[in-house]
Amino acid sequence: MACLARRSFVVLAALTGLMFPACVQSVAQAADVLRVAYAGSMGAVMDQFIGPAFAKANGVEYQGIGQGSLGLARQLEGKLLQADVFLPITPGPINILKKAGLIGTAAPVASTQMVIAYSPKSKFVADFEAAAQGKKNWYEVLQTDGLRFGRTDPATDPQGQNIIFAMLLAQNFYKQPGLADKILGGYQNPQQIFAEPSLLSRLEAGQIDVASGYLSAATSHHLPFISLPDEINLSNPDMDAKWYKTVQFTITLPNGKESTLSTQRVLRRGAQGHQTARHGREFRPVPAKP
Repeated sequence: MACLARRSFVVLAALTGLMFPACVQSVAQAADVLRVAYAGSMGAVMDQFIGPAFAKANGVEYQGIGQGSLGLARQLEGKLLQADVFLPITPGPINILKKAGLIGTAAPVASTQMVIAYSPKSKFVADFEAAAQGKKNWYEVLQTDGLRFGRTDPATDPQGQNIIFAMLLAQNFYKQPGLADKILGGYQNPQQIFAEPSLLSRLEAGQIDVASGYLSAATSHHLPFISLPDEINLSNPDMDAKWYKTVQFTITLPNGKESTLSTQRVLRRGAQGHQTARHGREFRPVPAKP
């Protein structure tokens, strides 16, 4: 499958391999309904393109469930949700299901990177465009009074964690102590946190000015964005151990316990694996083509 960006986080297919040709007929034969649980940032591409195309080609009904992928993984683990396909962006949610014995090897099928997406309807759009062109420092623009910044919950969604990692890396890279707190107002600032499926929709509607996001999601929503350097966007495998791993933070989880988080390993596309779906069929995806 074609890569969504140059490199970085890998979109992981677990439980089945929806996007791989070798398993298309197997999935179609297993049931009349294909249920796909995916990271909410993938809503546009899943519900408008991949899901309907799969349904039409194979004569099945497509049902998509988009939420924060950590929350989805915990629902699947607790048998509160059933799905044939699980598509998070990062490996953390996959590891939850591996430990629960629900999946085998996950298959990476695409990649993306962190960006700052902004609303064309924002009164700050001129500043965002200048930052996107390198004429203004993006981190200074994000500190503008009255600017409405949106992101997802770091306790339930990897993207919510990744924007915090990105801001911590930015304050080190630009030598700006306290930068992350100035922009985020705390790791779990409720004024900035929105459900992942609605975040970019709010941005499109102009309800917020700017939001954290993945390049793949911003592109699929046709939203303008500010690119971040490799030192910040969590996309470069060569920077994983020596740079990305230098930052960490602590948050409170939904169960009330505190958890100290470190960046997850940067993955490459093209791995193989096999998974067993809720219908008891085993599917063997083929490697994604580079």
